[in-house]
Amino acid sequence: MTASKTDFPINPNSPFILVDGSSYLFRAFHAMPPLSNSKGQATGAIFGVINMLGKLLEQYQPEKMAVIFDAKGPTFRHEMYDQYKAHRPPMPDELRTQIEPIHEIVKALGLPLLVIEGVEADDVMGTLAHEATLAQHDTLISTGDKDMAQLVNEHVTLINTMTDALMTPEGVVEKFGVRADQIIDYLALMGDSADNIPGIPKCGPKTAVKWLTAFGNVDNLVANSSMIGGKIGENLRNNLEQLELSRQLTTIKLDCELPIGLADITRHAPDMERLKELFAEYELRTWLGQVTKGEMPFTKNNGAKAHSQTVQKKTATTAEPTISAPTALEQSAADYQTVFSQQEFEQWLEWIKTADLFAIDTETTSLNQMQAQVVGVCLAVTREDKMYTCYIPLAHDYEEAPQQLDREMVLNALKPILEDANIHKVGQNLKYDWHVLKNHGITMQGMQFDTMLESYTLNSVATRHNMDDLALKYLGRRTVHFEEIAGKGKKQLTFNQIDIDTAANYAAEDAEITLQLHQTLWPQLQQEPELAKVLTDIEMPLMPVLAKIEYNGVLVDTDMLAKQSEELSVKLDELEQKAHLIAGEKFNLNSSKQLQTILFENLELPIVKKTPKGAPSTAEPVLVQLAEDGHEMPTLILEYRSLAKLKSTYTDSLPKQINPSTGRIHTSYQQAVASTGRLSSTEPNLQNIPVRTAEGRRIRNAFIPRPGYKILAADYSQIELRIMAHLSADEGLLNAFSAGKDIHQATAAEIFGVPVESVTTEQRRSAKAVNFGLIYGMSAFGLAKQLNVPRNVAQDYINLYFARYPGVLTYMEQTKENAKQNGYVATLGGRRLYLPDINSRNGQLRQYAERTAINAPMQGTAADIIKTAMIAIDKWLDETDLDLQMIMQVHDELVFEVAEQDLQQAEAKIKELMESAMQLDVPLLVEAGIGDNWEQAH
Repeated sequence: MTASKTDFPINPNSPFILVDGSSYLFRAFHAMPPLSNSKGQATGAIFGVINMLGKLLEQYQPEKMAVIFDAKGPTFRHEMYDQYKAHRPPMPDELRTQIEPIHEIVKALGLPLLVIEGVEADDVMGTLAHEATLAQHDTLISTGDKDMAQLVNEHVTLINTMTDALMTPEGVVEKFGVRADQIIDYLALMGDSADNIPGIPKCGPKTAVKWLTAFGNVDNLVANSSMIGGKIGENLRNNLEQLELSRQLTTIKLDCELPIGLADITRHAPDMERLKELFAEYELRTWLGQVTKGEMPFTKNNGAKAHSQTVQKKTATTAEPTISAPTALEQSAADYQTVFSQQEFEQWLEWIKTADLFAIDTETTSLNQMQAQVVGVCLAVTREDKMYTCYIPLAHDYEEAPQQLDREMVLNALKPILEDANIHKVGQNLKYDWHVLKNHGITMQGMQFDTMLESYTLNSVATRHNMDDLALKYLGRRTVHFEEIAGKGKKQLTFNQIDIDTAANYAAEDAEITLQLHQTLWPQLQQEPELAKVLTDIEMPLMPVLAKIEYNGVLVDTDMLAKQSEELSVKLDELEQKAHLIAGEKFNLNSSKQLQTILFENLELPIVKKTPKGAPSTAEPVLVQLAEDGHEMPTLILEYRSLAKLKSTYTDSLPKQINPSTGRIHTSYQQAVASTGRLSSTEPNLQNIPVRTAEGRRIRNAFIPRPGYKILAADYSQIELRIMAHLSADEGLLNAFSAGKDIHQATAAEIFGVPVESVTTEQRRSAKAVNFGLIYGMSAFGLAKQLNVPRNVAQDYINLYFARYPGVLTYMEQTKENAKQNGYVATLGGRRLYLPDINSRNGQLRQYAERTAINAPMQGTAADIIKTAMIAIDKWLDETDLDLQMIMQVHDELVFEVAEQDLQQAEAKIKELMESAMQLDVPLLVEAGIGDNWEQAH
């Protein structure tokens, strides 16, 4: 669509703006979280690039602006030096797929798009900027590329749109230490590893600045190179020829023959219909909302004023890159209020008591949920289609802090509302707030929605599920980050130390964003009833259950752990002495560099893999391979590392994580981390305690009940294999499970063609590896390595398996095909896992996505089953008179602390509830154990 210039806001006095689209592309891709739309199309770079373009348009409203991208194929620099950019890795597929959408949106915004074959974007911008300078027309180049500093002059300024920093001639000197006319020589001396420009070996920025300060330019430096002493002088004299090459490679051309000139570059009015299509397709919702209403994007008319103010800054900066949403999107949709008076507070009490739903967030003294105390409360409600938000400060105690409402009075007044299950609340990670309020004697109920879980249920892999990333993805809002108001590191303030005026805006924004996110996410979930059911029937009911388990905590025997630490220290010392003996010298077993020397120079072991810097790798897979080849030192190092990790992570660390008030360890269960739906455990991670080594299992001995109680552990038996039997409907598997057979023994009989009673231990082990390997997508190569058999033998096992269980192969192939068609796979409960790489042209990424497609429905269904069981058990715990509590969830296992007199009844009921959590075509089987510690019960 074309239109006259008067159809949209422009500023004819604004500078000629050139946008380095290629620089934008990579910076946005690496700065943004991994966003994607509901179809799995990556959108992070699309959002980031258009966001930055929008800021320029909004700030300057330019008449002349062009966006320049590199074209495919070689340029004159490749002809000059065939190794130019030779080491650059290929562009990731998830970035490549975003280029065309960005081009389309740029054109729909009415901006000239330049992609000129055979000419790099830098040279296009250099040529156009030079033409503008000759015409005495000011040019603003938006880029993050340091090479562009050579173009800066009295008419050419650079702007970093991520930081809003401008670079004028003075700014070049401030940032680099040399003038703009010396930048080419500065870059040539240093070279560029990214572009494979050679430079002078060992010449860094300081040396380059020193030489150019002394000699003015490279020509004078070369003429006086004999004066430069030491190794660096020798490097200079030995590389004079490649220095000239480097100078040519780093020089941006100012005289390219281009099909377009300054006079041809004119901004047109946006094509609103096309923008609507594109914003809808890539789910850029805030901008879609604007254009749908007929509002032209990025049209705030303050361009000339903004330009005159910002150019005067004359600064350069090295601030960390951040992407902020367009200014128009940063404006709050709510009225923020800081509540100091009783009258204001009582009005808010009435509002939240009568609201259909209100958002709540607590500001606290600590991230440790078991110790955090309330500093303030944030609330948000919608009344008559308008959102209201407040912050109620309660415990800010910095010097000269104003008088605040009494914390005990406020919390007592809120208590009946917060504990009323019929008054519905929404929050972001409400489980944390549940704990904080519990610390003040309030047991929150009526937790109807959690935006973290809404996002996670909608698409677990579209983005991270913290508030900042969700606001950016779904609202186009950049939130205020805690570090911005509290500082970083050791000097970081706690919330009670932050000025209330500053704290109030940050805190109230949390509640406002939460309510807005819910209003955005819940309608999307409602459009997919199965996903909405996962949220309402599994994730939300599970949240208070997890909170209770965390609150219950688990006892550990600190004396036993201390003893284990001492024994591990002795073993580690023995291993260290043995390693020194083998090496023939003392060395630090924890030093990769020293270990490299010992393994690959002294012992002359084969180099299996190298680090990115070219050094021999000592990573665990390398040591495992060397150990399997019979080398003694790698075997010893692996054992040393394993024991050292046990000691530092568990036997030394667990006693330090005991809550002083409860005497127990309180882990935190993360609902929105694992993409498949499984829970993860942190601080401490109770799910990663090793069980395959004697030392690892001994740690479980330290997990104990209180006097008069026992530990009861209930574990689903082979649950993923049972789910595979159900999903594949394979007759052989269904019959084996329904008959209660040992599935590994039955599989061995099928594969090896022997009667079940004749299956050997070795055959069963091989069948077990096949059973579990296939559901995790293991190849013949991986199976061969695990079983220590030739690859062709492993392939024979797999072929025999599929011949005996053809339904499994059919299921796998159909699942992969469906995933390619839909972009996702689903669990039996309706949970989805989106697979953005399932149709990737990158073979490794695609194969990994295919393996995930096969496994995710089983792993996700197993997660749904145990979550459903936990909800049912918690409901029973609320009703029963038996004395027990749930204290841990670890993979497919639930752990309880049960009074001795109630063990028999508790065990029977727990097994019943777990086995009836979901109806499959094969029976779910739960094995339970009882003991004086977790290891005994497991």
